[in-house]
Amino acid sequence: MNLPLDGILVADFSRVLAGPYATATLADLGARVVKVERPGTGDDTRAWGPPWTENSAAYFESANRGKESVVLDLSDPDDLALARELARRADVVVENFRPGALDRYGLGYDDVRRENPRSVYCSISGFGNAGGAHLPGYDFLVQAVGGLMSITGAPDADGGAPMKVGVALVDVLTSKDATVGILAALHARETTGRGQRVEVNLLSSLLSSLVNQASSYLATGTAPGRLGNAHPSIAPYESLPCADGPIALACGNDGQFRKLSTVIGDESLADDERFITNAARVQNRPALVAALSALLATDTTDAWVERLLAVGVPAGKVGTIADGFALATELGLEPLVDVGPGVPAQVRHPVTFSDTPITDYTAPPRLGEHSQAVRAWLRQEETS
Repeated sequence: MNLPLDGILVADFSRVLAGPYATATLADLGARVVKVERPGTGDDTRAWGPPWTENSAAYFESANRGKESVVLDLSDPDDLALARELARRADVVVENFRPGALDRYGLGYDDVRRENPRSVYCSISGFGNAGGAHLPGYDFLVQAVGGLMSITGAPDADGGAPMKVGVALVDVLTSKDATVGILAALHARETTGRGQRVEVNLLSSLLSSLVNQASSYLATGTAPGRLGNAHPSIAPYESLPCADGPIALACGNDGQFRKLSTVIGDESLADDERFITNAARVQNRPALVAALSALLATDTTDAWVERLLAVGVPAGKVGTIADGFALATELGLEPLVDVGPGVPAQVRHPVTFSDTPITDYTAPPRLGEHSQAVRAWLRQEETS
């Protein structure tokens, strides 16, 4: 059975996370992805450990399954010729060098388009190719300057400080934007017969992902601050302490709050003028938190979660990543896939397809694992 992107060839000149995660997604969907790596070291993330696997660093493994690795030295004329041939044959070229850096190798957009007008050329940068072209594009840096850290962490009043998210979230969001752009451009090519350039940058992807926090600033002119686990516009929508640990509550409407009040033992809270509507609860959040915390402290997290879910109140125990995988397994979501002997399991692609299911995954490649085969293929004349 064919996969959605069967027959699509991707030339992957990217490294670290945003680009490789996008091309790994394309590989999951059935594209043939040829990853070009530097001699000796390869992708930077091969050295980003611990932890390590038998093959490489666990970091590298997270974003490079399903690919072929070919080592090419772009400063070597023969290797550069092979890199250009790969770009000439590719349906998609993905790169995240600094803007303009590949031009000197004849691998910039104009060069590739001249040789391959049907190519979709995706450039990923930190801050775009204009005023920010010279700036280094690292996820942590963009979380800082783009405002994400300013809304992440405990409030100033609680002694908090701006914090990064616990994963390179901006890189991941940007990779998904890149994937969407590539797929859209491939679809447009079916009509126009031409490829095009797709550009994404970390800062723009971050600002787009700020959604309600961004619109709050645009509507009021005031930048929102940090609220810890609380929501700026909904209450209670945060973690609160139980007898043995925190519970996550997500009451999205007044009906859910009334059920919450009943279950934890004080139905009158739902009729209290301070809490009778969501807007009132947000305005009187400190008093609300104090009242709920006193009641929740009388029993365990597990006990409250069971009772609240039984009446339709969104609640859950604050768990670890291990707990997240265990829950997904319990719910039949099959979160893990086998990619071969001696290689740790990988996270299953999150999209399922009724007609073109993803059934086979291959391990992230060893550095240069496919160099001989890919070099031979690139030196052959195309037959079609």
